[in-house]
Amino acid sequence: MTVTVPRTGTPTLREARVPQGGIHEGVRELRRLPEGWRPQPYDLFELVPQGCTIGAEIRGVDLSGPLAPGLREELNRALLEWKVLFFRAQHLTSAQQSAFARNWGELETNPLLARGSTADVVRFDKGAGATPTFENVWHADVTFRERPALGAVLQLREVPPFGGDTMWADMAVAYDNLSQEVKDRIDGATAVHDFIPGFARFYAPERLAPFQDTFPPVEHPVVRTHPETGRPLLFVNTSFTTRITGLPREESDELLRHLVQQAHVPEYQVRFRWQPGDIAFWDNRATQHYAVNDYGAHRRVAERVAIAGDRPY
Repeated sequence: MTVTVPRTGTPTLREARVPQGGIHEGVRELRRLPEGWRPQPYDLFELVPQGCTIGAEIRGVDLSGPLAPGLREELNRALLEWKVLFFRAQHLTSAQQSAFARNWGELETNPLLARGSTADVVRFDKGAGATPTFENVWHADVTFRERPALGAVLQLREVPPFGGDTMWADMAVAYDNLSQEVKDRIDGATAVHDFIPGFARFYAPERLAPFQDTFPPVEHPVVRTHPETGRPLLFVNTSFTTRITGLPREESDELLRHLVQQAHVPEYQVRFRWQPGDIAFWDNRATQHYAVNDYGAHRRVAERVAIAGDRPY
């Protein structure tokens, strides 16, 4: 609400006006579960919430061996309900990390990123002079693919003495809290996703040129439906979404700025402080994440395995 101050006398109130394109102030709806979803207890592990709607630590599970069907089912339910799961001190080999991820489907690789010890593993080795790939930016992984990743399993091999946390944002709650006017504008809309803007921040054009035919621009819904929960999800991100289809450039840019800002709301987030051997397993369909580069010249080594997904609808 704005206040007009007359030249003489007491301030008087006039009609409230909310700036367009900003993030609203005040109470937010923080609904963790989809409509009609009935919470059930977990019998095979202890689940410790790390946030209101997103993030849970799983205790009492060893990920180094095969998962029994019942355990896989409970972990999948926890993933759908909490969007990102944390497992402390697992210290998996690359083969064990990949085997765990395969419980959720085929694995995918990204030829633009450095490989680890096996073809399925991407290695992020950060320190003085390292390329700052996908740090300090909110994004979902590989939305420039026709079928973006279902999820990812990340393990920290080496942790700096301070900093280096990762944050995740709940994009279902982000959608819930959009104004009805914005929801009406994006209902049925699609957006273009392209790998070049995201990678051009740290790769030269000649490094990217060979992949333009492999990864042509694709269109995805601005609001995606989660294939397992049916929940609507805001599905645009700073790294790869370039424009909203059919809108004039200025209008598209303004609307996209508003939409990508939603990941920045603290109430939608969880932040994880790593220890060596920790695992994070997240639903890439329902979240965005942000790796915080606040550890100076110290080294941070992470390895990630990605699970192939389906085409958003």
